[in-house]
Amino acid sequence: MRNLRRFYIFIILLITTFSNINCTHQKCSNLKKGFWKAELFTKDGISIPFIFEVICEDGKQVLLIQNAEERLKVDELIIAGDSLKINMPFFDSEFMVHVTGDSLVGRWTRIYPDHTVSMPVKAYYGIENRFESDTIANKNIAGTWDAIFTNEEFTDTSIAIGEFKIVKNKIYGTFLSTTGDYRYLEGTTNGKELSLSTFDGSHAYLFKAELSADNNSIINASLYSGWSGKQLWTAKRNDLAKLPNADSLTFLKDGIDKLEFQFKNIDGKLISLTDSRYDNKVVVIQIMGTWCPNCMDETSYLVPFYNNIKAEGLEVIGLCYERSEDFEVAANNVTKMKNRLQIPYELLIPGSNKKGFVNESLPMLKNFLAFPTMIIIDKHGKVRKIHTGYSGPATGKHYIEFKAEFESFIKKLLSEK
Repeated sequence: MRNLRRFYIFIILLITTFSNINCTHQKCSNLKKGFWKAELFTKDGISIPFIFEVICEDGKQVLLIQNAEERLKVDELIIAGDSLKINMPFFDSEFMVHVTGDSLVGRWTRIYPDHTVSMPVKAYYGIENRFESDTIANKNIAGTWDAIFTNEEFTDTSIAIGEFKIVKNKIYGTFLSTTGDYRYLEGTTNGKELSLSTFDGSHAYLFKAELSADNNSIINASLYSGWSGKQLWTAKRNDLAKLPNADSLTFLKDGIDKLEFQFKNIDGKLISLTDSRYDNKVVVIQIMGTWCPNCMDETSYLVPFYNNIKAEGLEVIGLCYERSEDFEVAANNVTKMKNRLQIPYELLIPGSNKKGFVNESLPMLKNFLAFPTMIIIDKHGKVRKIHTGYSGPATGKHYIEFKAEFESFIKKLLSEK
């Protein structure tokens, strides 16, 4: 019995030792643990920087991509010699890089149904700041700004609200628009110049601008996005700036007060609002897609809220409009999202996210504008509210206000007879 006990102890020690070797030597030998600065390069050679940290978790290598307060966990890494493939958790994108000691070189590829877009990437070990600057962040940038974005031909214009704060000499903030927010932006100022960037596996953004002499205008500003995207923008300080009411932008056609549909879930089963599961329930419909970062933010909020309140009579249905028109491909992407975010409610696949298809599949809607859009239905099947876009956690007080209003409205509907 004593020898058997010693044998078990030996096996446990061997497994523990091997796990440590896996993490500190075999599995993690290609990328040193600690902070790395990465740079994605546009077709014009513009650098879009971001920071990631390499850690070991449960015996395997994990990356934490940092954007302000966000830590995006990336845990699907495939090592082959000095080559490394990194699959991003969402959005069909991946890195293929060659690792040499304190640096890596390769490409980031964004995969679409009919094409791919690829950008060169380099990364350097031991750097924690995404922008080089010895200057304390200019506190005059903090506040709220009316912003206008336009393409270089001045044929397409959109409005947004920029909100920035200073945290330990860094600038954190985002832009809010009627279709959603730009998520977590982080940067600094170097003299008069403003630099902000973000990378989440879908978006690679770099904002460059100058602050005017009177500190009330942002000028000479550009937004670089992905391989070839570029917009011009300007902004004026306005602490009272507000967007249109998100509950007034999309609505039902005249004479219609209910939503009707029947779509397949990821298992191919047809699901309808008339199913018994939704009888006498308050139902939240998410119009979403796995390719949409704001949709991921909305889902990350809805999952715990639903779990906490479903016993009181709440249901949620996600309508996933995917990039691929192939049902199996779309279902696979939705399944991966379901598993990673631990989504307990039904996810249906009405079709693709091509322009006009939401209105085609839900013909009772008018003026559909954005993914995500949330439709709230009462116990009698009547649509009571349609909310366009989503102000996620990067928007600070707007996120807090949205949650308070949404939760209060849901509880009101649940209390109705």
